[in-house]
Amino acid sequence: MNKLLIVGTVAFDAIETPFGKTDKILGGAATYIGLSASFFKVKSAIVSVVGEDFPQEYLDLLTSKNIDISAIEVVKGGKTFFWSGRYHNDLNSRDTLVTELNTLADFQPKVPANFTDADVVMLGNLHPIVQISVLDQLTATPKLVVLDTMNFWMDCALPELKEVMKRVDVITINDEEARQLSGEYSLVKAAAKIHEMGPKYVVIKKGEHGALLFHGSNVFFAPALPLEDVFDPTGAGDTFAGGFAGYIAQSENIAFENLKNGIIYGSNLASFCVEQFGTQRMEKLTKTEVLDRLQQFRALTQFDIALDTQETNA
Repeated sequence: MNKLLIVGTVAFDAIETPFGKTDKILGGAATYIGLSASFFKVKSAIVSVVGEDFPQEYLDLLTSKNIDISAIEVVKGGKTFFWSGRYHNDLNSRDTLVTELNTLADFQPKVPANFTDADVVMLGNLHPIVQISVLDQLTATPKLVVLDTMNFWMDCALPELKEVMKRVDVITINDEEARQLSGEYSLVKAAAKIHEMGPKYVVIKKGEHGALLFHGSNVFFAPALPLEDVFDPTGAGDTFAGGFAGYIAQSENIAFENLKNGIIYGSNLASFCVEQFGTQRMEKLTKTEVLDRLQQFRALTQFDIALDTQETNA
């Protein structure tokens, strides 16, 4: 069974949307990535840090999903990273209310010895220096390294971000971030410029409008499934990344055509994440539900069209 190494935050979130709000609940990029990747036949491990205030039941949840948590450091007397945010009515924009780094401020990642030869590495949204530190600890070249980042690091750690980008195969960012990183409004031009920075593949997430995969002159678009209920978009991008990385790790195929399938699997899993607050939907999600919705994605995107070549050439 192939190995997937996940690096990112395991955290507390407090979320407010037009549909309600929560107190502190389970969150963090690595948490969403791990829960999503657990639907594939891979051995996964999370590298992260939490405080002594982090409930054992949350760690048990990750273990129950066959995720190796031996590299989640628990700092005695420390407090877990906490983020609080309020979403606007359209759910596409939000205001950050509180960010408390706590134990994350001094985080020194330690890759477990049995994962230094991981087949796929998923670098969740963290400081680029932390991401570089993880890559430096690997003893073998992974089949695929996936990087997720955000505009915050573009603002305050751009040189370091560009360094880690030189060492990854895939970058996943949203459309706003792609434009900021590249200086181009056209996403096609943006992807081309980002490709020159190192990544062979550029994935641009467009939220409720789907995702784009670029590789050279090849472009693939995966729509987002229209949903009746969207309660909380927190973690959807990380869930997408976890589904993408999990599928690629399971399939052992990094060709463009197979990465297209990874985009669909990621989009499929992300569509569940937004249906309840935080990780609640992903915690109870079944493989049967995943497969049933995958059929909906297939029906949404598959069509036959008769082309009249004579009329086209007229």
